[in-house]
Order: sequence, then structure tokens, then C-alpha cells
Amino acid sequence: MSSSEPVIDVRGLGKRYDIYDNPRDRLKQLIVPKLASLIGRSRSTPSYHREFWALQDISFQVRPGETLGIIGRNGGGKSTLLQILAGTLAPTLGDVTVKGRVAALLELGSGFNPDFTGRENVLLNARILGLSREQIEASYDEIVAFADIGDFIDQPVKTYSSGMFVRLAFAVQAHINASIVIIDEALAVGDVFFRQKCYARLEEIRASGAAVLLVSHAMTDIEQFCDRAILLDHGKMNFIGDATEAAKRYYQLHQERALIAEKSDVEADKRPQDFGAGQTSNFDHWPDDENFIDASNQIQIGNGWAKCLRYAVCDTRGKRCASFAQGDEAVFYSEFITLKPISVPLAGIVLQNERGINVHGKGSLEHYAETPDHIPAGVIIQCRQTVELKLELGEYTFELGLATIDGDTYRDMSGLNHERIFSRIVRVCHLPRAGIIAVGWRPVHHGTALTHHGIADLPGTFEYAFKTNSTD
Repeated sequence: MSSSEPVIDVRGLGKRYDIYDNPRDRLKQLIVPKLASLIGRSRSTPSYHREFWALQDISFQVRPGETLGIIGRNGGGKSTLLQILAGTLAPTLGDVTVKGRVAALLELGSGFNPDFTGRENVLLNARILGLSREQIEASYDEIVAFADIGDFIDQPVKTYSSGMFVRLAFAVQAHINASIVIIDEALAVGDVFFRQKCYARLEEIRASGAAVLLVSHAMTDIEQFCDRAILLDHGKMNFIGDATEAAKRYYQLHQERALIAEKSDVEADKRPQDFGAGQTSNFDHWPDDENFIDASNQIQIGNGWAKCLRYAVCDTRGKRCASFAQGDEAVFYSEFITLKPISVPLAGIVLQNERGINVHGKGSLEHYAETPDHIPAGVIIQCRQTVELKLELGEYTFELGLATIDGDTYRDMSGLNHERIFSRIVRVCHLPRAGIIAVGWRPVHHGTALTHHGIADLPGTFEYAFKTNSTD
């Protein structure tokens, strides 16, 4: 990330809208205060509108080469903020400084004339975006090749399919060599092959030193591409900082927890208290204390129902380990203490590669681990999870956490779809960047020192058959 002056500097930004119940109130608001002022009654002038603040007290900076994510639920203020930064909307309060050319991928195809051909729209749109004729000519072939719509480039865009339309629109915006690129969900356009091109182009834009603002509801995109992220909630900044932490706070902020909270409290109180004080672990092996990392100084994102006490990553001998050979088995240990009663506990880990891509995420839910339906407050939950590191060579960050789900859903999982199950999960405690492990070459006893190519080693088989090539 460059240490030069910020290309975006936002200080105390606020945007207010006046909400009128009917058109006549708008006219009254325009006329009545002026009449009241003329007759000296301005102090008692009635108001005919309600104020709605879409953004309040927003401050941040973005420097060249930085990728900043902006996340939040619908209505949080994301689109309003982008429009202000793009210059299409004026703020009510605060100062906004934007330096350099801005490419705003907000509404793809805005400014396209449906009666013009694709070629004519490329030239027109590029001029609207501020490119000179020489710059357009230098980028034209690259834009057309990226859109990959063939001879349709010389056909009116009103004859295009929706996919062809957004391909061309994205290609124009992504090739104007701007110093600031604003992307609002645009990476989700087109088929899988075009999306791959979009992601690759984003990597090129980042590498060129441009500042990128990425708005997405896909937290995987935020974690993979962004250095930092802003979490907006009802127009206010709930959090700004590490992108991974922001993504976890997004989930934590908006999860539906009231129903399970009430059920846990009621049912846990009815359950016999068979968690005796000082009860020892049922595991055949538990690492010595020196192998554990104290979690009290780690960032923990939670709802106050539990917290992580400590965790460890060990080899199969129970010794702390951070470097493994490809295919080795790593054992993850963690301890959580419940601060309030919870229903079925769900614990697990996620591994991310150096590009921020989730390459493995699994836990007690996927393993369908045996567990009580209810855990009272004050219970220490011990977790042990083994993972075969059949991954490409490199370093991986790991995160761990604890969630809960009601017993009925857990028991009936086989008859429920993915959305139904995950809508019932309450995230209780999460450590977004708990540590790092490395996967290296394996000792060669048979075969090669590398078991596979690519991110993961997928199960499968390979067979040969040979026959004589007859030329009769």
C-alpha cells in the first residue's frame, strides 16, 4: 500500500433527505416559510416534512493502491456514499475530497444509447468518462476483446441480450485507466467465464496502483480483495478496519438471534445440570498447557454468550506445530466458556490462502458431531478437530469460532436445505485471524514430494488401459 497522499478524504460526511407524505406538503414547505418570514412569524413556522439521514458522521481516507470494502445491509447507506464519491450526489454536511479520474461501475450501461451500435456506445461512453480521442483509440481494441461479443459490436445495443449488454458496459468502465475505481456488485455479472475475467481485471487494476472501492454482499469477495472495510449500519459507521474482521462483524450484527436466545434460556434451565465442576476431558489425549495460545488478547467478535479461552495447533503427537508437510494431519484444539445458556454448540475452523480465498471450512455441523442439545452457562466446551492438509504449498491463516443452533434443526438437518439450516445459526464467538500455518514439501518415501497441483487435493482415481493399435 502506498504511503502517498490520500486520493479520497472524507470528513464528517452526512446526507439528509426530506421526506414528504404528499406532493402538496412539498409545495407548502417551499412557500409557507417565506410567507412567515415576510410577516415576521418565522419562529413558529410549521414543518411539512420529516428528516431522514441516509449517512451520518462518515470519515475515512483511501490511499493509492488500497482496496477498501464497503459492506452493510440494504438501506445501510452504501449506494448513497458511492454516489457522493462519484460526484453524482451532493452531501448535506462534511467535506469530500476526491483526486484523480474516477471510474464508477455503479449502474452498468448508464449513458448507453439503445439505438447506437456497441462500437458507437464505446466511443461515446469513453468520451463522457473524460478520455481523449487518442486514449480511446489506444484502449478500443482491448475493450472490444474483453467484452467478447463478436460481430454484435456493430449492432444496435437494443438487440443485445442482457449478458452482452453488461459485458460491454463493464469492459468500458474497467479499461479507462482511472486512479479511483468504484465497483458496486459489478463483479457478479455474466457467466462464470466472464466473471473470471472480471476478477482477473480487478487484480490488474489493484496492481496498477489504483485505489479501489468495492461494494459487495459477498463477504468472500470482501475478504479476498480488500485491505480494509467499512461496515455501515443505518447510515453510520459501525466499524472500519481489517476486511476479515469487518466481514465477521457484518454477520454478527445482522444475525437473527432473539428466537434462539429465548429458546436456549428456557430449555437450558429445564435441563439437568450434569456438567460437574472440574470434570476432565473425555479425549484420549489433550495437549499440555504450554502448547496453547491464550485467547484473551485476541480479537473476538461475539454476542456475549461465550468467549474463547485458548487454542492450539498441534501435530499428531500433541506438540504445538505451525509447519506441516503436504498431506500431514493438523489437530486444532480450542476451549470456549459459555457466559449464557446456548443450544446445540457448533464449532469449527476456516483456512484461507494468501489470496484470502477460503480453501477449507468445516466443523461439528458438517461432521454431525455428537453433542448435548443444551449447554448451561459456565461450561467449558473443549473442541478437537483434525484436518488432513491436502493443500497446495504455502501459508494459510486460520480462524475459529463457536456458534449455536436449536436442537430441532440440528436433529432434522437431513430433511432441510442449506438456506434453512444456516438461517438458524447464531454466531456466538469468532476469532477472525487466530494464526498461521505453513504447508511445505513432504518427505519422499514413495511417489513424488508433491501430491497434487492446485488449491486442494480432491479424492478420485486414475487407471490405465493399453491395447495394440491395429492397422489392418
